[in-house]
Amino acid sequence: AVEAQGGSRGREHRVGGRSRGCSARQMLEVRPGLFLGGAAAVAEPDRLREAGVTAVLTVDSEEPDFSPGAGVEGLRSLFVPALDRPETDLLSHLDRCVAFIEQARAEGRAVLVRCHAGVSRSVTVITAFMMKTDQLTFEKAYENLKTVQPEAKMNEGFEWQLKLYQAMGCEVDTSSAVYKQYRLQKVTEKYPELQNLPQELFAVDPSAISQGLKDGGLYKCRKCRRSLFRSSSILDHNEGSGPVAFAHKRMTPSPVLSNGSQAQCTSYFIEPVQWMESTLLGVMDGQLLCPKCNAKLGSFNWYGEQCSCGRWITPAFQIHKNRVDEMKMLPVLGSQTRKI
Repeated sequence: AVEAQGGSRGREHRVGGRSRGCSARQMLEVRPGLFLGGAAAVAEPDRLREAGVTAVLTVDSEEPDFSPGAGVEGLRSLFVPALDRPETDLLSHLDRCVAFIEQARAEGRAVLVRCHAGVSRSVTVITAFMMKTDQLTFEKAYENLKTVQPEAKMNEGFEWQLKLYQAMGCEVDTSSAVYKQYRLQKVTEKYPELQNLPQELFAVDPSAISQGLKDGGLYKCRKCRRSLFRSSSILDHNEGSGPVAFAHKRMTPSPVLSNGSQAQCTSYFIEPVQWMESTLLGVMDGQLLCPKCNAKLGSFNWYGEQCSCGRWITPAFQIHKNRVDEMKMLPVLGSQTRKI
C-alpha cells in the first residue's frame, strides 16, 4: 500500500511548459550543484545544459519526456509519482530520493529536484536531503531552504511526514513503531471501505510459528494461554497528560499520583496481527476477542482511541494489559516456548 513504487527512469509522459507556479520560471541553486525548480526547468533542455545539470529527480503526477532526441542525452533521472496533496505518501520514497541525490553528486553531477510549481513536493525532498546530510532538524532545514526560495510552501501532510522522518533519524525504518503507525493511518485513506487490506499490514500470528522467545517477548491470553502478539508489534507512544485529558468526561475527580507523574498506560497499542483480520475487514470499530476462547482482550477503532495516559492513538488496536501475560526468555533455561 504505502510502498507503491515509481519507475526509476522518465520515459513516457510529456510535461509542457505551462506551469503557473512562481518558481517554475527558473531553477534556484540551493547549494553548489543542487537545484530546485518546477516544470519549466525541464521544458527547455538548454536550461539544464547551461546549469550543467545531468541528473533530474521529478516528484510530480506526470513524467517528463527524457526520450532520445529530447536534447538531454546522458541524463540520469528518477521519477516519483506524487500529487501535491496532504494525504500523498512521500515518506516511503525519501530514502530512495536522498540516495539518488547523494550518488549523483558523488559522481560530480549537478542535480535538479523538480515538481510542477517548485514549492511543495520538490521542497519536501530537498528539505529531507538537507536534514540527513547536514544533520538538521526539520524546522532548521526548512528555514534554511526558505532563505533561497522564499515561496517554498510544502503542504501540512508533507511537514508531518518530515517530522516523522526526523523521529526515525532521517532514515525510513519500516520496522519502527513510528513508521508502522504512519502506514496504518495511510491504510484508512487508501482503503476507506477497509476491504482487501494488504497482507503485509498484519504481523505474523505467533501461534502459527514456533519461534520461541528469541525474537523478543511474547504475549498470551491470560485465560487460555493462546499466543497473541510479540513485543515487536507494540507501538509505543509518548504519554499524554493523564487523567486531566479525560476531565470533561468524568463526574467525579480522578485519582492522580501524588508525585504528579504521568498516568501509566493500562493498554498495549499494537499493530494488527493476522488473527484479527476477519474482525477488522469492513468494520470501523469493535471488540478484539481471543481467537481461541473468545475472552475480551480490548478494542479497535480505525479513527482512533484515547489511551489511559491521555494520548490519542490513530488508528487504535488496543489490548488491555490485565487480559494478557508477558512471557520472557529466562537466560538459563533458554527458549522453551512451544506453539499453543
